Amino acid sequence: MDAKTAFKLGIGQLRDARVPSFTLAAELLLLHVAGKDRTWLYAHPEDELSPEQELEFFALIASRVAGAPTQYLTGKQEFWGIEFEVNNNVLIPRPETEHVIEVALDRLAVREIRAGRKQTLAGEGLNIADIGTGSGCIAVALAKDLPGAQFVATDISPRALEVAQRNAERAGFADRIEFTLSNLLDEIPSSQRFHLIASNPPYIGRREGPTLQREVRDHEPEVALYGGEEGYELYADLITQSAEHLDPSGILVLELGHDSLPAVQPLFDAPEWTHIGVTNDLAGIPRVIAAERTAHVGTITNRA
Repeated sequence: MDAKTAFKLGIGQLRDARVPSFTLAAELLLLHVAGKDRTWLYAHPEDELSPEQELEFFALIASRVAGAPTQYLTGKQEFWGIEFEVNNNVLIPRPETEHVIEVALDRLAVREIRAGRKQTLAGEGLNIADIGTGSGCIAVALAKDLPGAQFVATDISPRALEVAQRNAERAGFADRIEFTLSNLLDEIPSSQRFHLIASNPPYIGRREGPTLQREVRDHEPEVALYGGEEGYELYADLITQSAEHLDPSGILVLELGHDSLPAVQPLFDAPEWTHIGVTNDLAGIPRVIAAERTAHVGTITNRA
């Protein structure tokens, strides 16, 4: 069977099953099986698939019809211009999480300007933590843009950390990212301080489970999805621990669930926090909350 025929049949099966973005899914699965790029598919549609490739392609189509996410079937997802390995031990990185990277970089730049220091974009001397790293997408993306920074990335799942480690190695940043098995910051030494802490914590409420898309509910890891019955239960501990581990003027950047802001924002109504701000995503949903550790509290370092 040639590529064009297989592609059309795959599209038809996904469309009949009402799979979202069925054309894109069929394309990604075919390219994955063939080991080719999009140019090949549209420039050489007459190329024949081997019997093994044909069998694998339609097996993947069947898995997608059954609800398996395309990203888990291909084993990859792009985030911040980097290709990440993903499997069912980690959440699939989503475009909304790129707002965490944008806010973190903007906050670092603004802090330097406010302090009267020369603005640099390399992150020299910065210690950064990514809490609940999953695939490692936040730590690796920030390492890409801050080549002078050092990172600690934690996760409660050993298997997630294995995926994150491989992603860091593939991107060439493994020597700057220390991966630690930890629930939030529980296993981080009390003396360890950071200039920036970023996190996309579990924020879906278990009560919302039945309403989730089956691709999410049935395939993505529960430990990375659910933040409690309501979804925002983890934020209190995360914010408290972050206050203990941030340098004065250190920055905390957290991703929010679609309805988390009313519960999370009051947690920053404390003397430990200042310069609190909320960033909406492209849909107008409050997606990121950021704050700075009050400058006069804690141990001063040469970056404060």
